[in-house]
Amino acid sequence: MAGRKIESTPDELYRAALERGGDVSKTGRYIVTFKPAAKDIAAPMLKRKYGLNTASAADFEGQAVVFDRIFESDGVMLPEVGVAIIGGEAFEEHQVAGASVSEADDEVDSVDPEYFAFALDVNPADYLKGFVRAAQVIAADLQPSAALRPAITDIPAALTGVTWGLAACQVPSSSFSGSGISVAMLDTGLDFNHPDFVGRAVAFNSFVGQPPQDVHGHGTHTTGTACGIATPPPPNPRYGIASQAKIFVGKVLSDSGVSVGGSILAGMNWAIANGCQVISMSLRGLGQVQPAYTSSGAAALAKGLVIIAAAGNDSHRPGQIAPTGSPANSPTIMSVAALDQNLQVAPFSNGGKIDIAGPGVNVFSALPRPRLYGTMSGTSMATPHVSGVAALYAESDTSLRGAALWTKLQSTAKRLPFPATDVGAGLVQAPQ
Repeated sequence: MAGRKIESTPDELYRAALERGGDVSKTGRYIVTFKPAAKDIAAPMLKRKYGLNTASAADFEGQAVVFDRIFESDGVMLPEVGVAIIGGEAFEEHQVAGASVSEADDEVDSVDPEYFAFALDVNPADYLKGFVRAAQVIAADLQPSAALRPAITDIPAALTGVTWGLAACQVPSSSFSGSGISVAMLDTGLDFNHPDFVGRAVAFNSFVGQPPQDVHGHGTHTTGTACGIATPPPPNPRYGIASQAKIFVGKVLSDSGVSVGGSILAGMNWAIANGCQVISMSLRGLGQVQPAYTSSGAAALAKGLVIIAAAGNDSHRPGQIAPTGSPANSPTIMSVAALDQNLQVAPFSNGGKIDIAGPGVNVFSALPRPRLYGTMSGTSMATPHVSGVAALYAESDTSLRGAALWTKLQSTAKRLPFPATDVGAGLVQAPQ
């Protein structure tokens, strides 16, 4: 039962789900999504109607909610995105789970189970093995023999100057660097002592009960592509796009690459509260389109922000094309497909609700020490290409915010001879 409390970490919740068996896609907690007009009265309504006592992210500095500091509450309100995360035990005790939500309800839009989410390289069935590997990485203090997830290929010997992805997106010829723009990277954290990030303007918080330092590798790699250094030490190529942007590191995926809807939504709430013009998410949630993510995307757009998310890596083209996963499948969140060096759709790239495409095969970027650099593949790698370019456009014109920035990214994309369900508007292109 402890795994269903509001203060439980994603790792604790997933271990509890495995122990109880059955449907392990759900955490046992719930998410209440409120109608926009009811955001300000949501907490009193939960108290009045259901007897629920909720904390609020607004009670924390910068709205960086810390779940293990709200253990005396039944849940937590995320005011920027208009949702509440409620513990499963409190839901059952107050019989909220059986409450119906009708179209006539003036306050609540939906009540839904909370689902697990994962870094796009993590197979949920292999979670426990991944958890052990992460622990070994920490114990070994990132020694060269330690195994990092995801699998990383060798650095191509011929790679010089700039990465193929930056070249394909016309980044080297752009006169913009992301200066004055804040980019939120919601992932597994960042190696803050990586030599290419020392001295950068970085704000950080963790929403998974672990330090924001990245021991997984995924977050450092995606952050490197979106916001990495423009002049890494030779012989490494340039791999970073918005090299002068302020980075907001939100650790919403644990060291093992597991997360839950509440942690992701808390990270989104924090990024919106802090005015990040671009929010990048390379992760996959379980379940279909989720109202809480759609509400969060709408809240971001209304405040001049855009959320960009990976479509997922579940396809086996040409035979089987998996649908875009959450949260990228929400209509208010920009979904990104992956391309290879020949600008063909990557065989693993999901399809359906696709808005734009980016380089996602053999992408060179930063990794946690001691490795420092390496290549990865996935829609996870395509997404930060789009996010970095979005920061360049945001710098280029102060009117390019929210929906206008979304439209600009699509209208300037390089058209490709593939269906929009595979590549959206085409390959993202940097402003010149």
